[in-house]
Amino acid sequence: MQTLQWIDWTVLAITLLAIVGYGTWQTRGSKNVKDYLKGGSNSKWWTIGVSVMATQASAITFLSTPGQAFNDGMGFVQFYFGLPIAMVVICMVFIPLYHKLKVYTAYEFLENRFDLKTRTLTAILFLIQRGLAAGITIFAPAIILSVVLGWDLLLLNIFIGVLVIIYTVSGGTRAVNVTQKHQMVVIFIGMLIAFFLIVSKLPQDITFSKALNIAGASGKMEILDFSFDLNNRYTFWSGIIGGTFLMLSYFGTDQSQVQRYLSGKSIKEMQLGLIFNGLLKIPMQFFILFIGVMVFVFYQFNEAPVNFNPTATQVVLNSKYADQYKTLQDEQKAIFNDKQALIKSFIKSSTPEASKYIALANEANDDLRDEAKKLIKKAADENNIKVESNDKDYVFIHFILNNLPRGLIGLLLAVILSAAMSSTASELNALGSTTTIDLYKRNTSKKTEESMVKASKWFTFAWGIIAICVACIANLAENLIQLVNIIGSIFYGNVLGIFLLAFFFKHVKGNAVFIGALITQVIVIALFLLNQYEWINLPFLWLNFVGCAIVISIALILQTLFKNDKTIAA
Repeated sequence: MQTLQWIDWTVLAITLLAIVGYGTWQTRGSKNVKDYLKGGSNSKWWTIGVSVMATQASAITFLSTPGQAFNDGMGFVQFYFGLPIAMVVICMVFIPLYHKLKVYTAYEFLENRFDLKTRTLTAILFLIQRGLAAGITIFAPAIILSVVLGWDLLLLNIFIGVLVIIYTVSGGTRAVNVTQKHQMVVIFIGMLIAFFLIVSKLPQDITFSKALNIAGASGKMEILDFSFDLNNRYTFWSGIIGGTFLMLSYFGTDQSQVQRYLSGKSIKEMQLGLIFNGLLKIPMQFFILFIGVMVFVFYQFNEAPVNFNPTATQVVLNSKYADQYKTLQDEQKAIFNDKQALIKSFIKSSTPEASKYIALANEANDDLRDEAKKLIKKAADENNIKVESNDKDYVFIHFILNNLPRGLIGLLLAVILSAAMSSTASELNALGSTTTIDLYKRNTSKKTEESMVKASKWFTFAWGIIAICVACIANLAENLIQLVNIIGSIFYGNVLGIFLLAFFFKHVKGNAVFIGALITQVIVIALFLLNQYEWINLPFLWLNFVGCAIVISIALILQTLFKNDKTIAA
């Protein structure tokens, strides 16, 4: 286990406490609903843009994404190719309608267009998926930091959750917006420092261009995949089609994002904020992935562990498979030594043949790492121990703790925890406002400004406790960034389809949509489970498109049968 020095603790504590304290102090005294839920509706476009980015950029982004690139290269960036398309559609269609109706949540619009039960159902679908996701955004950094630093997982879950609850309950949307600006500053500074330190730690004769060549020879710089292979989760087509539908639903109908731009002072400010996000998000994700590629290049010249998860390594070394694992460690050392000569040859000649040999050496190393994962899984299963054998999420944190100077380790840990806090705060803020406006307000006679703010604070607090509980019972996953996207994909397509029916199919009424949405959700969950058991081949990104298409199709069919539906369309 790694231990932090006093300077790391100091940097970490000052950074986190300054953000929480400043956010709480700046937004104290939010007394009315507009201030608390919409941040006073006076946010500028840059505040909206940064807040939207911070909501999506959770700790999972900064822990898992570099590890994703370390293992699989830059191809994951294709996941975001649909984002600019989605931003344009939302700016042209969603925002003008939301602004015209002066809604506090996206789901208010559905009651105006359809009926109360459709609004309630959609709000509940949001609460389920975002409530789970909020727990995962706490759990993700907590499980990794607890493993590599030896911190208690339960206490870490509670610590992150409580910090977020303090300022989110205190200041509402404005507190979230204010703190997210500072959190993103910390995040960008930390990631830039990490990047330059990685490059500086390469051997003196390895220039940046040579590092790129080594990454390219190892297949890590392959960005575009135009194949239609459903076995490949991340292709150009899955990003453009599945990604567009996912981003449309996430940014257009998920209250955690909608609430960010509803705080804008005008339609123009809201639109500029989303366009800013659309232009900057892909470069940001590219940069984070590129950091992972540079970490890969770094470990071409520095020995890496067979598995980056220290707990997993300890489990297998304490089992009957210890000798087999040690043999794999010796084999990896031999591959590493052989690869040094291959890399030197490649740097001198850069011939296709030299590149081929490097690729073969890395393939052999990957096969060896896969064998190590199988041994870890066997050891864990036989001893009834839960441990993550897939170490993608541990690559970057391993590099930070073992190679960065003291003080900067504390800063990078602050980056990770700041990201966890920023995304979780947005989620709790949205969960509280949706529960208050879409459920509580519809069923209470107490509708004064003071009672609504008070209810929203209590609901935000309650969702914070629920998120902490979800984090405490959350299970391990292949890759945490995928887990969050999987949870969203199960619900997002259906919700997006409901909104598209509201926008573009004026003859469709509430009963058809409500029944169609219920049927669709059952079908999408069934498809996901069938894919999990490998009875069908349908990557989770496509669930967004499939869910959207199914609910629209079913609603249109049902509407032809419900000609006597008296629900009034707006």
